Amino acid sequence: MRTVGVEEELLLVDPETGEPKALSAAVLARAEADDADQDVFEKELYGQMLEFATHPQTDMAELGAEIARCRKEAARHAGEIGCAVAALATSPLPVSPTISINPRYQWLADQYGIATREQLVCGMHVHVSVESDEEGVAVLDRIRPWLPVLVAISANSPFWQGRDSSYDSYRSRVWDRWPSAGPTELFGSPERYHRLVADMVCTGVILDEKMAYFDARLSERYPTVEVRVSDVCLHAETAQLIATLARALVETAARDWRAGREPADHSVTLLRLAGWQAARAGLARELLHPDTMRRLPAESVLEALLDHVGDALTDSGDLAGTREAVAGLLRRGNGATVQRELLERTGSLREVVTECVRHTQG
Repeated sequence: MRTVGVEEELLLVDPETGEPKALSAAVLARAEADDADQDVFEKELYGQMLEFATHPQTDMAELGAEIARCRKEAARHAGEIGCAVAALATSPLPVSPTISINPRYQWLADQYGIATREQLVCGMHVHVSVESDEEGVAVLDRIRPWLPVLVAISANSPFWQGRDSSYDSYRSRVWDRWPSAGPTELFGSPERYHRLVADMVCTGVILDEKMAYFDARLSERYPTVEVRVSDVCLHAETAQLIATLARALVETAARDWRAGREPADHSVTLLRLAGWQAARAGLARELLHPDTMRRLPAESVLEALLDHVGDALTDSGDLAGTREAVAGLLRRGNGATVQRELLERTGSLREVVTECVRHTQG
């Protein structure tokens, strides 16, 4: 059974006003004083963000429970200094991001200018174990067209600087400002993958291999494929669903590779269009079907995803739970839908944030 680990970025906010607060250093100091949380929470690029990482898990229910626990611990540490955490992929309220003091972060600010200064977005990364770089690259080549579906499921960033962006996942559009972000061509071998990353670093446009911000990549720290397309999800159970689907996609791709089935040869241009459509439409309208790259209702594309990974989900014991979670998500809507409904009900972006603080902790 492949192990799965999750990294989530949370927004630090004022519990009364909903405005982002640059207090990550103080929250981290609280966490570091707690023996149980010393290795869980990490500094991020902006002072208004807090990141945590789960342990690798094979049981998806246990992973979901750990995500919920980490969120509650983050809320506890933040509450001790008078702020709160919200699983929001962008701030609904206007914000001027504060860049953390760090030589690497200063390099990013100098190199990319306004793109760095405006890049306050919170994502979710899923690490799925692979046996080797050869298997990992084979997986990367085969999961490419399915990743936009994860964008639509996780979409949780409709607002930007106090206005409705008209996108369900505006975070993904902001993230694509990085020059190394987005979908990739077929690699075919670990040698071609590593040569491309090395060539990117040699251009001087990016600082190092950590800045290969592909939609999915080989982790430079762990023996994993890292799926990086998702917004941080408003609800922990949606984060668990994304992790479950990511593992099933990796397992299905590895099986296809071992069986000699070739990956779909979609161009990067079409993959970018699929990602844009998923970010714009979410689950409420049409997505591009990963096989045909033609529009179909989102519900049909989700059913195609479940069919595609059905054997892997069955073998891991996750099929029934995943189908139930997808059905519930289609009824309720993704995080972007929930945020817009909150705004319609309350008439206040401040209330949207404070309600989302409660949603974050379940």
